[in-house]
Amino acid sequence: MNRKHTYARSVIIACIFIWMGFVCAISFMEAWLKFRAQGVTLPIGLSIGQLVFRALNKVEWTLAFVISVCWLRDKQLLKAKLSYCVVILLSILIVQTFYLLPELNARIDLHLQNLDIPQSNLHMWYVLLEVLKVMNLITIGAYLLNRQ
Repeated sequence: MNRKHTYARSVIIACIFIWMGFVCAISFMEAWLKFRAQGVTLPIGLSIGQLVFRALNKVEWTLAFVISVCWLRDKQLLKAKLSYCVVILLSILIVQTFYLLPELNARIDLHLQNLDIPQSNLHMWYVLLEVLKVMNLITIGAYLLNRQ
């Protein structure tokens, strides 16, 4: 393995674990913990969540871009079966960005206007995709660490 490959893989590994840290901290901790803080009402918690998840999504796209560029430059990685995990990861991000987050934000806006909101499984799907995303990040990170 030459230096170019080593550098690109090191950048990917760093991005993978930073991304995983963001998702785990925000989706699996901050998202539900903020509602337990004293003085945080449901509307305030939802507004904070909307803001935090918008920021998280921007961070995820930045990391996905860096990972994709490094991945595409490494011909050995392109041939690896692990490329499917990267495609799945990007697909999850696309679904969350262009379908789930806008729908969930619309529901929050309705709630903040004190309007009735019909029952929905969107939040459950978002959480399931977050779990799948973390599993993919662990798989990619572990594979690359073993190949360093």
